[in-house]
Amino acid sequence: MTSIASKLFPPAVWIKEYNAKILKSDFISGITLAAYGIPVSLAYATLAGLPPQYGIYGYLIGGLFYALLGTSRQLAIGPTSAISLLIGTTIAKMAQGDMQRWADIASLTALVFAVMAIAAYLVRLSGIINFISETVLVGFKAGVAITIGLTQLPKLFGVKGGGDNFIDRIVTLFSQLPNMNTAVFIFGITAIIILILSEKMAPGRPVAILIVILSIILISTTTLGIHGFNTVGAIPTGLPEFNVPTLQIKDVDGVLPLAMACFLLSYIESVSAARTLAQKNGYVIDPRQELLALGIANAAVAFGQGYPVAGGLSQSAVNDTAGARTPLSLVFASITIAFCLLFLTGYLQNLPTVILASIVLAAIRGLFDFKEIQHLYRINKQEFGVAMIAFVGVLIWGILTGVLLAAIVTLLLLIKATSKPTVAFLGRIPGTKRYTDIERHPDNENLEGILIVRVESSIFYFNTEYIKECIWEKIYSEASTLKTVILDLNSSPRIDISGARFLKNLFMDLKTMDISLKIAEARAEVRDSLRAEGLEELLGHISRSVSVDDLVVVAMQNNNLTVRK
Repeated sequence: MTSIASKLFPPAVWIKEYNAKILKSDFISGITLAAYGIPVSLAYATLAGLPPQYGIYGYLIGGLFYALLGTSRQLAIGPTSAISLLIGTTIAKMAQGDMQRWADIASLTALVFAVMAIAAYLVRLSGIINFISETVLVGFKAGVAITIGLTQLPKLFGVKGGGDNFIDRIVTLFSQLPNMNTAVFIFGITAIIILILSEKMAPGRPVAILIVILSIILISTTTLGIHGFNTVGAIPTGLPEFNVPTLQIKDVDGVLPLAMACFLLSYIESVSAARTLAQKNGYVIDPRQELLALGIANAAVAFGQGYPVAGGLSQSAVNDTAGARTPLSLVFASITIAFCLLFLTGYLQNLPTVILASIVLAAIRGLFDFKEIQHLYRINKQEFGVAMIAFVGVLIWGILTGVLLAAIVTLLLLIKATSKPTVAFLGRIPGTKRYTDIERHPDNENLEGILIVRVESSIFYFNTEYIKECIWEKIYSEASTLKTVILDLNSSPRIDISGARFLKNLFMDLKTMDISLKIAEARAEVRDSLRAEGLEELLGHISRSVSVDDLVVVAMQNNNLTVRK
């Protein structure tokens, strides 16, 4: 019972070791995270096309509820650049210029996301993270970085910008460059340089909040304000009001695929970051529990006027570097943010939007991993091609289509890999009882009259034809001398009905050619499937303990065979 309670309520694990020293670390890291998260969340809210306070609400509410259920001790929950852009670009067409409808759709998306995550938790779909490969993510993130950059560059140059896609945005930006606001540009570039330098000289420090404070002071007290600086404007004072999203799924076309894309992005990004930090700090996370934690956090955000949140690596790295020992740091961060919303929002109205753009532009540099792209190109052209498909998909068709395309590409790669598995023909390593692929090890011994086959995957309906073709091609090439075929199933963890029937037909066909079929080292689930199809009655007892060498010895004795060099 204790184990179940600790799984559903992870704080029960770390609270036993909690002390004043850990409390101090969590308190400091919480304040540091809030100082980092406030300007970043303001910036990301503009990416989502929402008023700035909606980003702050995500940090305030999402982190608070994740702290109760999450298994990562350093993961920081809030808006991320990719999800913010996904929300902004997709909802723009749904909202039809109505800002209230825009906000309502964003909240509805978070709620649908929450339902998906909780449903995935209930049916144990935590393995979904493995369906998006790292290669796809490399290309996808690079495309997101460029797309985000193009939405923020007009603010940096002090021009209006515009365009609905990659090409339109570039053409529009270049056409407006002659009207660039030099003062705004210098202001923004200076902020970017400071942010980049601070990452190297003061990693994990909330330099962004210092830039925000300084920029507000400069705009408020000097003549800079008359040089065409756009500012954030008034931000409502007070905590978010909790209410149920007014829209329903049937009221908004396209909210389901949007929520699914947000769910996939959030879960993959969150678990990847959580695993990285857990490994660094010497513990493990529970990917299934993370589904529940993200689901509840997003449900709470939906009721608190926010949009989908996730665990980002950059914000989590800040939390970790600042000394976070438990998720209580998120609670302290939420309390700090709540204090700011209650008493300090009035100071933010003169915050230049170019500073928010600078924060975003500095943050997205990590999304474009040029070294990894080069590495993929050098070692595996196919993997590089997959990354480029995801990259181009995001640039040309948008981030939502890019997410879906990334998922489809990953599934196609998985199907390709499993539909044409390696079918190895084995030979004996001289002087041993071990057998390996004779194509890779041509010095292995061929055993006259014996063909040893190893299928290096599960045997399912969609790959049986390929496996059958490979085996029969080899059998026909040696049919005149062949007496025994040994099938090594040690590398086949599962077999379905079609696979079992394929082996049954193989046995019958070989029997007409006076060739016997033997099975070695079949695993428990495979043995169950074979027995259900009656193969044990045909082949004799199928056992995991019967090795390839055992069957080779028996075959050589029965047929008086020798080793063929």
